[in-house]
Amino acid sequence: MARQLKNIAPHGGQLINRMATEAQKEVFYSKADHLPVVQLTERSLSDLELIAIGGFSPLTGFLGKADYDSVVLNMRLANGLPWSIPITLPVTIEVADSLTVGDLVRLNDPDGIFIGVLELSEKYKYDKLKEALHIYRTNEDSHPGVKVVYAQGDVYLAGDVWLLERRPHPLFPTYQIDPADSRELFIEKGWRTIVGFQTRNPIHRAHEYIQKCALEIVDGLFLHPLVGATKSDDVPADVRMRCYEIMLEHYFPLDRVTLAINPAAMRYAGPREAIFHALIRKNYGCTHFIVGRDHAGVGDYYGTYDAQYIFDEFEIGELGIIPLMFEHAFYCKRTQGMATTKTSASLPEERVHLSGTKVREMLRRGECPPPEFSRPEVAAELAKVMHKMAIAESSTGFEI
Repeated sequence: MARQLKNIAPHGGQLINRMATEAQKEVFYSKADHLPVVQLTERSLSDLELIAIGGFSPLTGFLGKADYDSVVLNMRLANGLPWSIPITLPVTIEVADSLTVGDLVRLNDPDGIFIGVLELSEKYKYDKLKEALHIYRTNEDSHPGVKVVYAQGDVYLAGDVWLLERRPHPLFPTYQIDPADSRELFIEKGWRTIVGFQTRNPIHRAHEYIQKCALEIVDGLFLHPLVGATKSDDVPADVRMRCYEIMLEHYFPLDRVTLAINPAAMRYAGPREAIFHALIRKNYGCTHFIVGRDHAGVGDYYGTYDAQYIFDEFEIGELGIIPLMFEHAFYCKRTQGMATTKTSASLPEERVHLSGTKVREMLRRGECPPPEFSRPEVAAELAKVMHKMAIAESSTGFEI
């Protein structure tokens, strides 16, 4: 008898769908010229899309004050469900004062195009310093996440949202696989266990090593690079995606891997964002999630394995997705392969750890990193692109 395949439950038990129906769109468009307007930032637009397609299930809109306070202080929604990052819609006091609770608000994208509707249920002020310290563990504005919080408006708008149109991604339409679609795809492939992998950086040998280790214990790998807003010195999304295409072409079993884009914006919240990323992949249908060294970190703000330790703050099974913890991988000269301290008896001098600074300098000179760090096809692609960027003086380097 063939085994019955089904997906794990989304976070909260139901995959949210806030895509407006044709009838709703007709009503919203008829009112468009008379609705008060809020223009979304790139991050807020990503949040709206992920709410609408169910990537942020169980959220149906931007958080109200009770949920916001509970998430900031306790990493839970007000009903007790785990949730680690506040999904909020900031506006200035002037904009907030022009809006009335109970009204519909027109949401425009950064180009001024009508993209969504907010059913305004609440507006409230918040403590920026408190949010920074709890979410990012620092109040320094040199932290990119904290910098965003300090620069944004002083009032949050709350309420359910509707997305009017699911647009094809301008760069990666074929890789735009929404949660409902990924869940169907996993069933079609016959996968019961799926491990998700998050990155905002090009793939290197350490990534490849932990991905393939994970593949040994699950049915499929869901490569899910983030393509939303990132720091200006992060590697451009099109370069990162090209590196993944190269790796899949040469080094992975295609029948066991699915590549798709994650439209979320990067928060750089380290441990809290590791929980957030895991819950998003749960909504996409993953049963496992890879958590490596300094997941979602930036600079020296978080300890090397803080993003793994934070999972211990939840009861076993409470998150509904299994974290797979990996130590910092290196190239072992003794065994001539990738390893970690868990699997290698090599001495420190037999381990190749390339610094990000050294690699960036090599790439900007058009030099390829050594094969111990990156597959040659990927290294060549990175060197070509980043050397051109250096010549054009359009980049100051990036993190590897």
